[in-house]
Amino acid sequence: MKKLVVSLLTLGLLLTGCGTGNSDNQDNNQAKDLSKAKVGVIQLMQHDALDASYEGFKEVLLENGIKEENIDYQVAGDQANCPTVADKLVNGNNDLIYAIATPALQSVASATTELPIVGCAVTDYESTKLVKSNDAPGGNVTGASDLTPVKEQFDLMKKLLPDAKKVAIMYCGSEDNSIFQGNIAEQAAKDNGYEYKVYKVSDSNDIQAVSEKVVSDKMDVIYIPTDNLLATYMSSVEAVASPAKIPTIVGEEGMCKSGGFATYGINYKNLGRLAGEQAIAILNGDKTAANTAIGQLKAEDCTLVINLKVAKKCGLSTNKADYPEEANFIE
Repeated sequence: MKKLVVSLLTLGLLLTGCGTGNSDNQDNNQAKDLSKAKVGVIQLMQHDALDASYEGFKEVLLENGIKEENIDYQVAGDQANCPTVADKLVNGNNDLIYAIATPALQSVASATTELPIVGCAVTDYESTKLVKSNDAPGGNVTGASDLTPVKEQFDLMKKLLPDAKKVAIMYCGSEDNSIFQGNIAEQAAKDNGYEYKVYKVSDSNDIQAVSEKVVSDKMDVIYIPTDNLLATYMSSVEAVASPAKIPTIVGEEGMCKSGGFATYGINYKNLGRLAGEQAIAILNGDKTAANTAIGQLKAEDCTLVINLKVAKKCGLSTNKADYPEEANFIE
């Protein structure tokens, strides 16, 4: 009899865990009143992708009854400030903390093992050692991954720049997300038969010199993954690369707006909304961080973006008909 009861309970839990919130059991589970819930937010720095991650997250919170005045939004500005901001939020009577970008997540996770933490704009949670696995985090940390579709971005490179032979892979060598994606990019370059070279920057002061080295090495195209430092200073890369007719394939739309030639990347606002849905489930008591798998957007959530202003500077076509019909254009 005990075995039968355990089996029935297990089956019930499995059925409850399936679906996306539209199950028949939803009507039996009333959401909590979240009007008094407090959420702390730590964002590494300001640039389009991270800002969009916050906006999408905030939208979901407001839609679920959390008051905007109960959201404590803090921007660290750089990695060195993250521990101070994290301590402030942990001690601020918050019910949950939202951490945008890996250094922000690491700082909050170091400051508390009790408060639930939802991350965003983090590529691989498992490699940070903050979760036991991406499928079963097992602690107080979960979140949404921004792993960029590197293979598809190299396919885009080959389609848009068929004559390119030499690829410069550029990223911040001190950012775990970027190193992870850089390794994937190296494999993608090999798989596509490109000659490639890795160019690492350590801070904003390196960007111009490294970009000039790319030019002097006569590379045909630059590939930059979703990288917080280079996203912030993308215009510095473009100022050197475009006059040399070297286009840049980038990790996401915000980088394209700031000087990249093209991207096939995820929508960070949608990623923020995914993290927001995770947060609401935790605040409602439907889930815990420990049993919330790391979320990831689907391929159909990716967007093709072409910057025609950069195309013109690089001597490429500005005729929309020459590009895939699903492309969105920056003019």
